[in-house]
Amino acid sequence: AALGGAFVEMPEDPAGLFYNPSSVATLAESRIAATYLKHALDINSGFLSYNSTLEGLGDNGSFAVGINYINYGSFDRADRNGNILGTFGGYDLAAVAAYSNMLDSNLYYGVALNFITNSLESSSSSAVALDAGLLYRMPEARTNIGLSILHVGSQLSTIGGVSEQLPLDIRVGLNHRLRGLPLLLNVSFHHLADETDTFWKKFENFSLGGELYISSALRIRLGYDNQRRAGLAPESQKKLAGLSAGLGIIIKDINIDYAMSSFGTVGTLHRFSVAASL
Repeated sequence: AALGGAFVEMPEDPAGLFYNPSSVATLAESRIAATYLKHALDINSGFLSYNSTLEGLGDNGSFAVGINYINYGSFDRADRNGNILGTFGGYDLAAVAAYSNMLDSNLYYGVALNFITNSLESSSSSAVALDAGLLYRMPEARTNIGLSILHVGSQLSTIGGVSEQLPLDIRVGLNHRLRGLPLLLNVSFHHLADETDTFWKKFENFSLGGELYISSALRIRLGYDNQRRAGLAPESQKKLAGLSAGLGIIIKDINIDYAMSSFGTVGTLHRFSVAASL
């Protein structure tokens, strides 16, 4: 989040499961990770993930499982005359299982199966989706290139018989660690499958991020999401929309991360993550 979402090309992070499943194989240790996001009003979301290797089964690949959720809080239930009859809630939830391995020297692949469900009051729907990705690492050049295709699937059940397409997302990104300066630069393009007036307009959906290594225990991050800034508010009310910042703290086998993302006049969102080696 602190990198503005420029993450499809990032290896060795458990959150990569949700951006590019091929990154799972770059995790050398079993890890458990959790994120909590305090959204606007009483909306809350987050994820929980676990990854490990399959060496015990004679497979040199890796797997990961995770849950991604959004809880929309509580709403008043009322009749047509406005009489309050109680409350109801709503949520979205996706359960993910991924497999990742090395396809060739420095080239990784991964696939993930998602079971998705959402509920609003007494109505619900479900869907299945497939994610796939590639990650190419060039250690000597201090560069990584990532590609992922997310949410390829369809609904299993609908709300009120109305079918909806899943939000297909194609992402591609590159990062590079500077020589002589402890700075990792990230750039990625996302939502490349969205319909636009022209082909080149798709590339306005980009994110930029920088991660500065202050020490072995502290990292500072800055990011920018151009699509978020363009879609949030009129030009006169954008303020800092699309900008983000955060830091990461490494204490032995535990990573603690914080990110602050600006949504302009909507407000600022705060996200906390903890990951631990097992």
